[in-house]
Amino acid sequence: MKRLLETQLIDWIDSQRRKPLILRGARQVGKTWLVENVLAKEFDNFVKIDLEKRGDLHTHFAGTLDPQTILSYLELTAGRIIPGKTLLFLDEIQACPRAITALRYFYEDMPELHVIAAGSLLEFAFGEISIPVGRVQYLHMYPMTFYEYLLALGKTPMAERSLAPPDSVPEPVQQMILDQLRNFFFVGGMPECVKTWRDSGSLVETFKVQSEVIESYRDDFSKYKPQVNSTCLDAVFLNVAKSVGEQLKYTRLNDGHTGHTNRKAFDLLVKAKVIHKIPACNPSGLPLGATANQKKFKASMLDIGLMQRICQTPVELELQQENLLSMVRGKLAEQFVAQELLAWHGPELFYWARDARGSNAEIDYLVVCDGKIYPVEVKSGTGGSLRSLHLMLKKYPNCPKGLVLYSGAYKNLSEQKLEFLPLYSVAAICNKQSDRG
Repeated sequence: MKRLLETQLIDWIDSQRRKPLILRGARQVGKTWLVENVLAKEFDNFVKIDLEKRGDLHTHFAGTLDPQTILSYLELTAGRIIPGKTLLFLDEIQACPRAITALRYFYEDMPELHVIAAGSLLEFAFGEISIPVGRVQYLHMYPMTFYEYLLALGKTPMAERSLAPPDSVPEPVQQMILDQLRNFFFVGGMPECVKTWRDSGSLVETFKVQSEVIESYRDDFSKYKPQVNSTCLDAVFLNVAKSVGEQLKYTRLNDGHTGHTNRKAFDLLVKAKVIHKIPACNPSGLPLGATANQKKFKASMLDIGLMQRICQTPVELELQQENLLSMVRGKLAEQFVAQELLAWHGPELFYWARDARGSNAEIDYLVVCDGKIYPVEVKSGTGGSLRSLHLMLKKYPNCPKGLVLYSGAYKNLSEQKLEFLPLYSVAAICNKQSDRG
């Protein structure tokens, strides 16, 4: 299954500024698979050390962090490690925090050796060590995007059309892509789930895999002790999934614990990359994060397939909905847009909200394209007043126009400064915005 990060990984091999590389991301998004099936093939020799399984090897990082000494021990287990010819892969590196520190010395004393690491829950390991700032590179890995999902299903022409500016795609083709998006809402982008759906064509089998992934995350909650109560973590995890698209308050995330405890649980889940915090901000200028309000926020889940499984969505009923935006009261559509924006447009996501007596307004998301801020609304159709969008465009003339993602074909209402885009086209949202007015 082709992944977006493949090109960046291959470029890393011959980069003049190459440093040890850490692949970051939640469990089971495909980090290990990508290294073993793509990057390893570019080398004469591949050595994988799983530091979660091989606790006995941690002792080699406990004393000196001299790379040559460490390699002399690792070679006894894994075979020859030759700089320039061998790819050394330290998997589940969070299990041995000293190994993360050692990456600094591989960079300084043995830069010719290609070292890549992968891990989840890395922020927890960082709390135990000094981070080798400036001595390592990071790549963040997300679940499969809708584009990658279409490629995995063998629908390559459709995948390429999904990335094209939608005004260049015939309307019947846009509708065909939207029809495929319906299944993605329930399969999601976790690689094993996509593979199961591709190979079996059974949503029931796919849901079994989703449940296994969710249980593995819940098992991880025990590793967060004594930082926070695991029962509280579980409750917050469940309630965030049910509240995608809504402004959140810590006190309402879990009735059984205080707002302070709920906040600790929420922050830990954000660190673990299984949920993503989306603060409100002021779109008057860049960077958006400069005006972020950390006390006013929404959240999205890691993956839309896991979200609908956690919420126990009645799939047989939801699949009968003609409009994608009607599914689970629009929450699946908002989740889809959030995870696509994060995968394609960067690690931060914001929205806009105005609280005024009798005149509240909210815009689902804000994106930056070519140095300009665009409000993004997820709506069920071209009808309706879009009051919040018009209000924001009037209040912030620095925003050129509003983008509306919906379950129909492309429409440009330039006189209203509005552009309606088919819901799937989040990846293409910045393509030639300036050219389209």
